[in-house]
Amino acid sequence: MKLQRKNMLRASALGALVVSGALVLTACGSDDNTKTADGSAKPSAAAAGDIKCDDAKGKLLASGSSAQKNAVELWIKNYMAACSGVEVNYKSSSSGEGIVAFNQGTVGFAGSDSALKPEQVEESKKICTGGQGINLPMVGGPVALGFNVAGVDKLNLDAATVANIFNDKIKKWDDEAIKKLNPGVTLPSTAIQAFHRSDDSGTTENVTKYLKAAAPDAWPHEAAKKWAAPGGQAASGSAGVAAQVKQVDGAIGYFELSFASSQGIKTIDLNTGAAAPVKATGENASKAISAAKIAGTGSDLALKLDYTTKAEGAYPLVLVTYEVVCDKGNKAETLPTVKSFLNYTASDAGQKVLLENGYAPIPAEINTKVREAINSLG
Repeated sequence: MKLQRKNMLRASALGALVVSGALVLTACGSDDNTKTADGSAKPSAAAAGDIKCDDAKGKLLASGSSAQKNAVELWIKNYMAACSGVEVNYKSSSSGEGIVAFNQGTVGFAGSDSALKPEQVEESKKICTGGQGINLPMVGGPVALGFNVAGVDKLNLDAATVANIFNDKIKKWDDEAIKKLNPGVTLPSTAIQAFHRSDDSGTTENVTKYLKAAAPDAWPHEAAKKWAAPGGQAASGSAGVAAQVKQVDGAIGYFELSFASSQGIKTIDLNTGAAAPVKATGENASKAISAAKIAGTGSDLALKLDYTTKAEGAYPLVLVTYEVVCDKGNKAETLPTVKSFLNYTASDAGQKVLLENGYAPIPAEINTKVREAINSLG
């Protein structure tokens, strides 16, 4: 089914201002009473309003996608402030590591930037007694292509040029292909330093899905969590790639927009074939995500994204992060906390957190199904 774009535009109107992905919000002055003892921001009453602790108790472990790290950590702060005696611990590593941990039964849920593959679903049945792992879309947003080229503040690229950069075929920033897309911009002959993820990553999979779909002639590799293109340099996690791009002149890399926003990294506008190149923003990502279709069945809500959209203002290099859970067969001691916490993340207040931190909320009609799936977990 097509997602209704108006749902996302309505949601975006709630707070389309993209702010830093930093989770610790500070203010000037010594008499600021909005902080906790450790100097970090107190959860707002509005954020706590949609938190229902129910029978949540004890410790809940989760791990996976670093793409959603900034959102999850703020969700945890708000949730734990409202639910005393409950501890939620999310280890930000990679989608691949999160799914491994989930299928080993060591976490209550995993975060992944790509839906479970059939073999992973089959493996999950060993842990989800009488059930299986399902994908609940929880976080949307753009994957930014961050760059650091001295003297250059704005760059436009298309999918084929991005592919050839990461394929190690375009080696200098003043290459003719880049010049053609950036008339009037003085480009240096600086060597391109392309950075990719060293770990198995759903972000990598989404980037390679985009390149495979939008520039098939320039990108011969299959879409996968593991980086396959020759050349380039590797760094661990989105934070690691962002740190390298920020430090190295001539660098380009990919990571979620919140990492670019929090570190002041410039991002590339994508030439999609629309009237104008499209910026990486939460609102523009929402326009692309709104064209997704549900690919899963039953309570599995895996989405099929359209990476080739030419719609005006739609930024096609997007990802959706899923929380992977058992539909049935969850551990009795953690199930109440899993349901309580995920109900908050899928709530109106929880989704608003995304808009405030450079992500994009899940379209309303899909999010309604997410809430239904959470309430049916057993």
